[in-house]
Formats: sequence, C-alpha cells, structure tokens
Amino acid sequence: MIDLKLLEHLESYLTEHRKQRFEEVLSQRTKHFTVATEDVYQLHNTSAVIRSCDVFGIQEVNIVEEQNSKRIDREIAMGAQKWVDLNRYHTVRDCILDIKQKGYQIVATTPHANDCELHDFDVTKKSCFFFGRETEGLSKEVLNHADCYLKIPMVGFTESLNISVSAAIILQHVTSKLRKTDVKWQLSEEEQIEKRLDWCKKTIKSYDDIVNRYNDSKK
Repeated sequence: MIDLKLLEHLESYLTEHRKQRFEEVLSQRTKHFTVATEDVYQLHNTSAVIRSCDVFGIQEVNIVEEQNSKRIDREIAMGAQKWVDLNRYHTVRDCILDIKQKGYQIVATTPHANDCELHDFDVTKKSCFFFGRETEGLSKEVLNHADCYLKIPMVGFTESLNISVSAAIILQHVTSKLRKTDVKWQLSEEEQIEKRLDWCKKTIKSYDDIVNRYNDSKK
C-alpha cells in the first residue's frame, strides 16, 4: 500500500513543470499493448524499441535474452528505460507463459500464410507484439504459440524492415487507433500512483534521504 502523504511530500521536491509532465504522460500510458523482443543481437535495436515504446505510451517491454544477454544502450534509449518497465526473461517459453497469464494474445510480427495486415488489426484485443532476431526472425516456439500473425504492407523491392523501424510503425498505428475506441486502455488509478512514486524515485537525487527524514518525523 503506497503512502499517499509520502508521495505528496516527494512530489513537493519536483518542479510544477515536472509534476505536470508526469500527469500528462501517465494519462496516455497503457498496458493494453505490450512488446516483446526475442534475442535481438544488435544492442541498438532493443534500445530503439524501448524508446519507441516510451514515445507511443507503451508502459511495459519484455526482453527475452535466451542467447544474447546485453545491457541496454543508454545513449540510444535516451533515458526511456527510466520511464518504461522492463521485464527480462532467460527463455522465450517463460516469456510466453507470463504474457499469456496476463491475458495478452501473442502477435507474431512476421509474414505468414494466415497473416493480418496492419490496417486490419483488431486493436480492441489485449496484445503483445513479438519482434525477432535481425536475421532469423522469430523462433518456431513463438510462431507456434502465436494467436495472430501481423505484417506491414510493403510495395518495394525490399522485403523486410529493421525491427526498430517495424516496431515504431506498428506501435504508432495501433496506439493511435486504440485511442479512438471505447476500450479502457489507460492505466488504473492504482497503477498511475505506483508510477508516480517510481518516477519520483528515479528523478529525485536525494530520494533515500528524503524518505528517511519523512519516516523519522512520523516516529
């Protein structure tokens, strides 16, 4: 249970502009959609996907590091990893099980015999978009567990896009379309409060000292 008085006290250390910015961003955040990257080799691709998730209001990113385990590239993510929640998995099986338990359908972003083009995608369904390795694409395990196969229409000679570009195109489209529906896509009040506290912790340099003084004052 979050101490709302503590949260109010912490937010008094923020500028009015920062508090207003938190409120504006949180009002557009969603967990209706999430993203999963599977063993992406190029570090900047995962970082760029995280950045796109922040830009388009996706609160959670799932990173599978079954073969490739690397730190997030801070320069390319440009601080986005502070504002989105990263869930990391050692196996794609664990990721799929967790995603399914949270009520998401698995959307494989890859051309397939039974695929759906982006403009026809049903945004009302709670979905996790899976993006695969740069060369091999998604594993058979993801493809076998997928509830839907999604592709971006292309008319040129090139048959594929960089995964970070694909993620940006897909997320921009589905989030814009989602916000025009009657779906309750926003974070719950409790989730917004949790993020306000989390962002205070990541923003205020003397956070621990302030919390300790606050707790001492209550004794």
